[in-house]
Amino acid sequence: MSLFVKIVNNEVKQVWDTQPPAGESGWKSAVEVKPDVAENRQVLDGHTFDITTDPVQIVYAVRDVTVDERKAGLTSQAKFEFQQVVNEQLQIEMDDTDTAGDLDAVSAAKAVKDAKIVAINTATTHEDLDVIS
Repeated sequence: MSLFVKIVNNEVKQVWDTQPPAGESGWKSAVEVKPDVAENRQVLDGHTFDITTDPVQIVYAVRDVTVDERKAGLTSQAKFEFQQVVNEQLQIEMDDTDTAGDLDAVSAAKAVKDAKIVAINTATTHEDLDVIS
């Protein structure tokens, strides 16, 4: 994907992923510089522009993910997976057929969710969370 930045008074004012209008001044080609991130340990965290290079570099920063951030994400994921089962069984109930939703499937999904959340809450390190996820 081609990127273009508009520079005014040595500041980036716009970033486009389409060709800017022909003849309009201040536009330069740009490239993204994304460092490698350690999966489940780091995330991209904002960016800066290096307008001294040609093409202009959009340089991304990296920050470490805390154990608590990961725990929150895994807890949300466990709840979402349970909600999906509930929604599927509810849809069966709501259909215009005589088929009933499977309450045992909902109960089993709840037990899995609850056990996973207990494991998440007792985890203290990324390594503990790796085992769960």
